[in-house]
Amino acid sequence: MAGRKRGGGLLVAGTTSDAGKSVVTAGICRWLAGRGVKVAPFKGQNMSLNSFVTRDGAEIGRAQAMQARAARIEPTALMNPVLLKPGGDRTSQVVLLGRAVGEMSARGYFGSGGRRSELLTTVLECLEELRGTYDAVICEGAGSPAEINLRRTDLVNMGVARAAELPVLVVGDIDRGGVFASFFGTTALLDAVDQRLVAGYLINKFRGDAGLLRPGLDMLTSVTGRPFYGVLPYAHGLGIDEEDGLRVSLRGAVRESLVAPPVGEEILRVAVCAVPLMSNFTDVDALAAEPGVVVRFVDRPEELVDADLVVVPGTRGTVRALDWLRRRGLADALSRRAAEGRPVLGICGGFQLLGELIEDEVESRAGTVEGLGLLPVRVRFAAAKTLARPSGSALGEPVEGYEIHHGVAEILGGEPFLDGCRVGEVWGTHWHGSLESDGFRRAFLRRVAAAAGRRFVPAPDTSFDALREEQLDRLGELIEEHADTDGLLRLIESGPPPGLPFVPPGAPDPVPEGASATGAAPEPGGAGGVAAGAVGPDPESVPSRRGSAADDPAGIPGTGGTGKTDDTEADNDPEGEA
Repeated sequence: MAGRKRGGGLLVAGTTSDAGKSVVTAGICRWLAGRGVKVAPFKGQNMSLNSFVTRDGAEIGRAQAMQARAARIEPTALMNPVLLKPGGDRTSQVVLLGRAVGEMSARGYFGSGGRRSELLTTVLECLEELRGTYDAVICEGAGSPAEINLRRTDLVNMGVARAAELPVLVVGDIDRGGVFASFFGTTALLDAVDQRLVAGYLINKFRGDAGLLRPGLDMLTSVTGRPFYGVLPYAHGLGIDEEDGLRVSLRGAVRESLVAPPVGEEILRVAVCAVPLMSNFTDVDALAAEPGVVVRFVDRPEELVDADLVVVPGTRGTVRALDWLRRRGLADALSRRAAEGRPVLGICGGFQLLGELIEDEVESRAGTVEGLGLLPVRVRFAAAKTLARPSGSALGEPVEGYEIHHGVAEILGGEPFLDGCRVGEVWGTHWHGSLESDGFRRAFLRRVAAAAGRRFVPAPDTSFDALREEQLDRLGELIEEHADTDGLLRLIESGPPPGLPFVPPGAPDPVPEGASATGAAPEPGGAGGVAAGAVGPDPESVPSRRGSAADDPAGIPGTGGTGKTDDTEADNDPEGEA
C-alpha cells in the first residue's frame, strides 16, 4: 500500500523444536486480532509434511494456515514462502511461494555453494510486503536460533530477525525440564549482533504455583539483562493444526474428544496406519473431535483386529508406504478387512496404494508397482503437482476439501466417492479435509457403525469449525491473561529494546554471504538490495513472489538443526511445534 507506514513485527523463537512457537504465534495473532489490530503470521521456512492449499492454489504449512485463521485473515503464500517436505532418501521437495520447484539434498541446501542464501531475499521480500499491508506481523522461527552450525545461511530465525530488525521473544517448554539453562545457553551462543535483538523470554506449559518460579525468573533476568514476558500454564485439549518434523513417532498415540461423552451406547475405534512419511495426519482430527470416537495410530496387524474403521492416510512416499505395509503384515490385514466387508478409508497416498497399479517415475522412481488391489484404480505419477480446493457431495451431504498430490488416478470401476471410488466398504479419495464437513462426517460414521455392528450414534451438534475457533480463542486468552501484553505491544511497535547486554561467550559473527555486516535490511533497489521483481543472484532459478515458480530439478531438503533428514520408518510428530 503506497504511503502506508511499515507495520511492526516480532519473531517468536524457541529454545528447541516443539517449545511452543506455533501456538504462541497463533495466540498472539488471535489476541491482537481481538484488539482490532490488523495482524498476519509469517514463517520464512517451514519443514513439514502437514500442508494446506490456499484459495488461490498455493501450498503452505498447515501451521501458518492455522495462524492466519487465528488472525482472522485468509492464508497466502507470502506467509510461508519456503516449505520443505522431507522425502525418504535424505532429500526434501522444495515448495517456493506455494509451488513445488524440485528436490535437493541436505548437503546441497546447507553446504558451500547451496542456494539457501538466494532464498533469503525472497523470504525478506515477502515479509516486507506483509509489513506494508498489516499493522503487525508475528513471525515464527524454527528449531532453535542457536543452531550455530547453520547460522551462516539461516533464513527463518536470527537471519530474518537481523535483516528486518525484529525483536526476538524466546519461548521455552518448562515441561521438558532445564528451561533456565536452555534460555541462558540459547542467548549465550548467539553473536553480539544477534544478541541485541533477543528482547526476553516466555515460559510455556507451566504446571503448579507460579510464585515458586519467581526466584528463577529473577535470577535469569539478572544474569542476562532480559525480562520474562509471561508464564503460560499447561493447557489440555488444544488440538490445533500441527507441524511435523519427523522427530518422534505417532505409534501408539491416541486422540479422542475431551468435550463431551459418547451419545450412543458404544464407541467407535479408528486405527490409523502410521505409514512412513505420513502427511496431513490432521485429517483424522475431525474424527477424534467426535464424542465416542477413539483414534489411535498403529503399526502392527494385530491392532487392526478390533478397529471399526482403518484409515490409510496420506504420505510423501506412496511406494515406500506400500512396501512398509507389506513388510509389517498390514497389507494382508487390510485385504482381509476388505474381504470381510469391514470399513477401510484411504486418503491421498493411502487411496493410491489401495489401487491396482502405481506408475511412479517421479516420487520414488520405482517404475510400475502393484498396489493392494482393493480398489479398481490405476495411478500414474505426474511431474506437476495437483493443488486444488474442490467441493462436492457424498452420502447426501455437501463436502469440501483440498488436494495435494502428484499421482493422477484413473478410476476403472466402483461407485463414485468424491474424486475417487468405493467398492463395498473400501473407500478412497484424494481429498484431504473432507471429514471436517460436519454433515458428511456424521453420515460416514453412521455408515461405519452399521458395517461394524456398533451401537454408536454421532453427536448431532459437533461443529469442527466451532471447536477450532474455541481453541484459537483459548490461545488468545492465554496470552491476554498470562503474558505481559503491554510489553509485547512495545516490542511489536518499537522494536528491540536499546542497551541489552552481551551474554558471554557468544559466537563469531556469521555474516551470511552477500549480506551487510551491519545487519540492516537492504533498501529495495539500493546498493546490495533488491529491485522490484528481482530475487537475488539467480532470478531464473529462484522465482520472485511476483513471478511464477518454474520446475527446478536442483531443489532443496528438510532437516532439523542438524543438517540431515530422518529416514526412519513412520517417524512423525504428533505435537509439531505446539
